[in-house]
Amino acid sequence: MEKRPFIDCRALEKICAAYPTPFHLYDEREIRARARALAAAFSWNPGFKEYFAVKATPNPSIVRILAEEGCGCDCATGTELMLAAACGVTGRSIMLSSNDTPDEDYRLAARMGALINLDSADMVDCLARALDGTLPATVCLRFNPGGSFEVPDNPAGRPAESKFGMTEAQIFESYARLADAGVTEFGLHSFLLSNAQGNEYYPALARLLFELVVRVRDELGVRISFVDLSGGVGVAYRETDAEADIAAIGEGVRRAYDDVLVPAGMGDVSIFTELGRWMCGPAGALITRVIHMKETYKTYVGVDACAADLIRPAMYGAYHHITVMGKEDAPATLTANVVGGLCENNDQFARDRALPEVEVGDVLFIHDAGAHGHAMGYNYNGRLRSAELLLGEDGTVRLIRRAEKPSDYFATLDIDQDFSSALDQLF
Repeated sequence: MEKRPFIDCRALEKICAAYPTPFHLYDEREIRARARALAAAFSWNPGFKEYFAVKATPNPSIVRILAEEGCGCDCATGTELMLAAACGVTGRSIMLSSNDTPDEDYRLAARMGALINLDSADMVDCLARALDGTLPATVCLRFNPGGSFEVPDNPAGRPAESKFGMTEAQIFESYARLADAGVTEFGLHSFLLSNAQGNEYYPALARLLFELVVRVRDELGVRISFVDLSGGVGVAYRETDAEADIAAIGEGVRRAYDDVLVPAGMGDVSIFTELGRWMCGPAGALITRVIHMKETYKTYVGVDACAADLIRPAMYGAYHHITVMGKEDAPATLTANVVGGLCENNDQFARDRALPEVEVGDVLFIHDAGAHGHAMGYNYNGRLRSAELLLGEDGTVRLIRRAEKPSDYFATLDIDQDFSSALDQLF
């Protein structure tokens, strides 16, 4: 599929005049469209709910948009729980799904009435300890089937190498212990592939979990009321990738539901999802300007953003398509590496990338950075995290997170008076 920016060059240059690059830009129209498409794809399930993975794009403006579209929040920490609650997401519309969870996070989730998903068998005791022996009425467990997990169009996942989830034996033992302790409602959760391509991952995972749900009921007498498919639906980062068809994915899950759960008399089980990447990835971009051109053994395009703004290429070797604004239809006659200014050689957004002829001053639109982009920012080399802007449905743009200042970088230091005075004199 052809990659085109969701904003034209002239409009983007006007934004850049008001807000210095680099910055992350999000498209409200696309976020809402994706939330509505997901809801339509699973409308066959009356209990369906999307729990947006807050870690993907933890900005209150984004969370509120998704809450308006009926989404809840999947949270991994107490801080994310606070963010969700401050955005008006409450109670069972929040899921705490974490690992190595501190007691205070369990206590906060319980006070909020959030659903709690346990990642390991020992967490049954941890939760009981944190809550002084009084378990919540509803508890979810995270399953890891081990081995490999293969679906068409995807390399085999390797659940056995993942730190997340419980074995089947641990799942059965934990459900039994929780039921004996007075828990009355149960959920089942699993996450086996990240950025799965094609439309087969969710249906295959759903079938696996549905079959386990039936066996748990038959062998333990424990009835599971919801199945959480978590995240994993992929994004078409490359132009050669096929965009996931969320309607086809929803239909595939429905077929598995009708094949497994309905004949077992469990046609009232609710389906949950936790999509962060699919929901917001294509709805965001990192906007950066070319500030240097360097010729050595390769051609290097130096930009004012760096891996501190988008770490995925440095950390995973991930591909992000790059458009040179104003040259969208120009021939790609330049082969270059697009790099940032960190003192690390992996600070490269693209290597040996075919691009139009690039000049200092050009604005680059780095696609599909709306999830796990700004959220994974950091301050190495004293780099300051960039701003976040929202392109509204009406075409207006507003600042939803300002860029950091040097004072932010120093704010958490326990500094002496001499250092503080020196900073004041310098800045």
